Amino acid sequence: MNGTFGTLISAAELADQADANWRLFDCRFDLRNRRYGRDAYASGHLPGAVYLDLEEDLSGPLSGLNGRHPLPDPQLLAAKLGSLGVTTGTQVVAYDDAGGMFAARLWWLLRWLGHPTVALLDGGIQAWASSGRALSQDVPALTARVFSPRLQPALHVDATYVHGHLDDPALCLIDARAPDRFRGENETLDPVGGHIPGAINRFFRDNLGPDGLFKPAAQLQEEFGTLIKGGDAHRVIHQCGSGVTACHNILAMEVAGLTDSRLYAGSWSEWCADPARPVATGPG
Repeated sequence: MNGTFGTLISAAELADQADANWRLFDCRFDLRNRRYGRDAYASGHLPGAVYLDLEEDLSGPLSGLNGRHPLPDPQLLAAKLGSLGVTTGTQVVAYDDAGGMFAARLWWLLRWLGHPTVALLDGGIQAWASSGRALSQDVPALTARVFSPRLQPALHVDATYVHGHLDDPALCLIDARAPDRFRGENETLDPVGGHIPGAINRFFRDNLGPDGLFKPAAQLQEEFGTLIKGGDAHRVIHQCGSGVTACHNILAMEVAGLTDSRLYAGSWSEWCADPARPVATGPG
């Protein structure tokens, strides 16, 4: 297969490639059952895929004030990926079984490390299996390589930045959580319900069609264009509960051609850990 993939790749496109230098990562996870992803991987995964754990591999240590899934140390993450065969130019494909909910985190992290050749498998493992393609229980033996990150700090902001721009009319803060949690209802993951004042809600699952695939680029462009009122995508800051599903909205905007929006990685779980920060409830 010629060319590279930087946003989405279909099951058919992935099946067509025969490049041994590609690296596939299984990112399945369950916030309420931390063994789920590893057990699911052991039961069957895409041939050649290696498992990466959201909390052990794709997040950093918790301090109690930095959210539920803080960003990992970039050098440690780069070393981990290098040990699994990723190097400059390697085409990486991430997948899960939750519409890209967790795989999008790896997609964003690699871009943060300066590695643009990373794509999310559209439709996840279901799209692969439903087309009759085989799964494997083999754990591949991969040759370690050197992965030197080229960190892109401009891709994310911190709580101080968000707090300092709450009154800036140019800021567009998009919350990817489910509408009830955004309103402050049915909060089961974080100790405080509500949202950051001024945020607007775009549930990440609204990026998907009934078939579980991402909506067409033109449709996403129209929907996000309406949401940001034609504003500069670079002024869009994405957040969610802990900086995971917000990456799904960033990916959807990239698919739509609305590039360079940014992530507030600490998100609501970090924001609400400080009682001095303001909280809003209701529809926004």
